[in-house]
Amino acid sequence: MTLEGKVGLVTGASSGIGLAIAREVHRLGATVVIAARSRERLDEAVASVGERCTTVVADVTQAQDVERLVGGTIEAHGGIDVLVANAGVYVGGDIWESDPDALDQLLRTNVNGVVRTVRAALPHMIERGSGDVVVTSSVSGHQAIYWEPVYSASKHALQAFVHGVRRQLLSTGVRMGAIAPGVVLNELWGVSDSAEIEDKVGRAEGIRSEDVADAVGYMLTRPPHVNIRDLVILPRDQPI
Repeated sequence: MTLEGKVGLVTGASSGIGLAIAREVHRLGATVVIAARSRERLDEAVASVGERCTTVVADVTQAQDVERLVGGTIEAHGGIDVLVANAGVYVGGDIWESDPDALDQLLRTNVNGVVRTVRAALPHMIERGSGDVVVTSSVSGHQAIYWEPVYSASKHALQAFVHGVRRQLLSTGVRMGAIAPGVVLNELWGVSDSAEIEDKVGRAEGIRSEDVADAVGYMLTRPPHVNIRDLVILPRDQPI
């Protein structure tokens, strides 16, 4: 199956997993709208996706940005068939040494931003009787990881959100699921050198953003009667 003739919207898509997913959705035939906070980085990203790709500068923590992003995509392209709610930030370390403002921003982005974006797109999908929503979670959403407790809490919240909303969507024709990666060798993990990435991949210590995108492509191209609720993807030798 392909995504020919469909429209995909990917948030947090100026780099890393989001950009890789945008490329995969485009490769599968869809028109793609990519969103992120930085105009400069979006302009760099769009050229690597393809001709059926446009950009929108948007901060998913801001209600007006989300409404403009979703409404503008529907108006410009006639609808949204695929939403990948990927925007997120990372803060790790001991809680007592962390910046509380950074933690607030993490929760606003990773939880509230995803909820806002999904909530804005669902009425349109439900009205059409079809659509796919994929939320970028983490293996941290399946277990509490002690060196990133607030990040882990945010991903646990997303797991509960995905599971609950999926059940609300029964009989609507709309599918919903979460992709939960382990160690992904990209900027979020502080890895950008291609040689270092290949070295760690060769030792099965991490996976590429493109590996995650390939898994999302698989989720999106299942037959209509199949819904993959959770897909956990790990490096072969990651212990947790």
